[in-house]
Amino acid sequence: MSFWEYLDNRHQQLLTDALQHASAVFQCMLLATVIGVAIGVLTYRSDWAGNLATTATSTILTVPSLAMIGLLVPVVGLGVPPTVIALTLYGLLPVVRNAIVGLRGVDPALVDAAKGIGMSRPARLVRVELPLAWPPILTGIRVATQMLMGIAAIAAYASGPGLGNEIFRGIASLGSKNALNQVLAGTLGIVVLALLFDAAYVLIGRLTIPRGIRV
Repeated sequence: MSFWEYLDNRHQQLLTDALQHASAVFQCMLLATVIGVAIGVLTYRSDWAGNLATTATSTILTVPSLAMIGLLVPVVGLGVPPTVIALTLYGLLPVVRNAIVGLRGVDPALVDAAKGIGMSRPARLVRVELPLAWPPILTGIRVATQMLMGIAAIAAYASGPGLGNEIFRGIASLGSKNALNQVLAGTLGIVVLALLFDAAYVLIGRLTIPRGIRV
């Protein structure tokens, strides 16, 4: 069976796996973004706190994804829980690092001006600092999403959702007539999803970042 015939016969299952893969990455990136930006907001004013946050999230990223999921399975079981926890943890570093860099890069004169017109510290953060720090934060989200697209495939090891199931089925049946087709279909599906997500982030950047800041 050719690759195109395989896609035609399995398109419904592949589409389901692709939607599950995209959904898992999207939801985990939302969690990682909220947590990562919160960590950045809490630590960017202090050098040691910022370094600690960056070091801690960097350390998480050094743990092999297969080992991470293997360690989580006895604690939270198979399926979605280890996938969500692992992907969220792996997505933190780029978001935390870029949030800290972006917030520290805000012109102090603008913050002082906002303070001078009576803005409270939370108001300055929400209305001045975070909007100006948004471009590097968005870059961190883009980088993290590309990472998670590939890492999410390992979730199939713990019966997680996504295109990794197709890849693992192909690896498990190496030598059969469709083994290569399965691995190729899963891999290309992940690449296509990564490109679609990145295009969406480019569009979000154009819609949310003023032209002056982009330049």
